[in-house]
Amino acid sequence: MTQVHFTLNNEEVQSIIEHSVKDDVSKNILTTVFNQLMENQRTEYIQADDYERSESRQSQRNGYYERDFTTRVGTLELKVPRTRDGEFSPTVFERYQRNEKALLASMLEMYVSGVSTRKVSKIVEELCGKSVSKSFVSSLTEQLDPMVNEWQNRSLSGTNYPYLMTDVLYIKVREDHRVLSKSCHIAIGITEGGDREIIGFMIQNEESDDTWSIFFEYLKERGLKGTELIISDAHKGLVSAIRKSFTNASWQRCQVHFLRNIFSSIPKRIQNRLEKQ
Repeated sequence: MTQVHFTLNNEEVQSIIEHSVKDDVSKNILTTVFNQLMENQRTEYIQADDYERSESRQSQRNGYYERDFTTRVGTLELKVPRTRDGEFSPTVFERYQRNEKALLASMLEMYVSGVSTRKVSKIVEELCGKSVSKSFVSSLTEQLDPMVNEWQNRSLSGTNYPYLMTDVLYIKVREDHRVLSKSCHIAIGITEGGDREIIGFMIQNEESDDTWSIFFEYLKERGLKGTELIISDAHKGLVSAIRKSFTNASWQRCQVHFLRNIFSSIPKRIQNRLEKQ
């Protein structure tokens, strides 16, 4: 079976996260992970499952208390488990604060390429500092998978996106024991009110007219409408796909990419002089 794993550098991760995880799905994912991990930690502390008779039992379950926990994706409303002896304290909060960027990067992997037990195991180990049972990971995977699938295939028909920004992020993918470079096609929709939202990811083997056409058809099948202007770099395959897929829309070259192209063609000493001005 093909094993796929990709990595992004921290700046790329943070930039994409700022655009892609402002929705309730991200908070629901983290809330589910936190609540299930804390429940699992309480079971380990007590050393007995619900209603289990055990000579090794350390304490009794004693309900929950509510706690708000602020993260980069918003404030989570959590149910923190308690024990009758009052000695149990979950470790996930401190570990999350130390490993937030790595955890959000793992979440981004799920947004782009779906949920897998490997990805969930990675998140769990970051929050626990150790591995947990396969059955727990499998149960958590089953809960997260519908959330991510719903986000990946959510309808876009309820909102007009008059402006569309597209780009490719080249990522390193480990596939069948080889490290390959693949293209992650990204689309950011801008609403009439100026709100930006990542409306789609798609990993392809390359960037071409065909791959962009496939990506745009995927967005249109989900209900993308109202697009009047598309902003992108001047990649020939991308521009060609835009003209075929959005016949009534205008195209504008991204000024950031344009300036990068200009700067790459002039001597370094002149670049430094311009940057100081």
